[in-house]
Amino acid sequence: MTDPRVIVALDFAAEEAALQFAGRLDPALCRLKVGKELFTAAGPGCVRKLVGMGFDVFLDLKFHDIPNTVAAACKAAARLGVWMLNVHALGGRAMLSAAREALEGVDARPKLIAVTLLTSMGEQDLREVGIADGSQQGVLRLARLAQGCGLDGVVCSAQEAPMLRRELGRRFCLVTPGIRPAEAAGDDQVRVTTPSDAISMGSDYLVIGRPITRSPDPLQALRRINQEISLSGETQ
Repeated sequence: MTDPRVIVALDFAAEEAALQFAGRLDPALCRLKVGKELFTAAGPGCVRKLVGMGFDVFLDLKFHDIPNTVAAACKAAARLGVWMLNVHALGGRAMLSAAREALEGVDARPKLIAVTLLTSMGEQDLREVGIADGSQQGVLRLARLAQGCGLDGVVCSAQEAPMLRRELGRRFCLVTPGIRPAEAAGDDQVRVTTPSDAISMGSDYLVIGRPITRSPDPLQALRRINQEISLSGETQ
């Protein structure tokens, strides 16, 4: 599989557990996501080790700060050899532009995407933080801002993917968390969908954690999900 669609979320609290688990997977069948918990516990050395094992790594730290600080953080992430990293679209135009400019001229430049609205947030949550026009319009507004600043794509829920495909085009990358195989529970994600549906709705990459990380046979679980994606009609 030359361009794996599945990004396995390594939601572990220690480096040893994350590396042991990664060793049970196949870099040809998935990419890996390192988020705040693992990065805080294990630091950049863990990311380098995962890259050294042959995995493409999505560094999911959602940088959100003043433009100079975010730019410096993006440069540091690129030096780790990551495949993708993200920032918060709510940081605004100056911050998004600084992040993109920081990666210009970098060898093996990582993809730079923006977080729009967290998939754990329902409509009431959004209203409480001042996003009164709902998740669809909020996501579209932030995604347009990210595209206008030259970013490669956004994180969004699968429900928003058709709208973003229609409005922002085929080349804009859509990364979708909140993915669960049909037989899996929703856990703490509010806006969720299945892998095949997400791909059919326009998502490029699917972030999947517990259905794989808690499986007795993670590699087999990954293969089943890839098969489900394949059966959706996409060419792998």
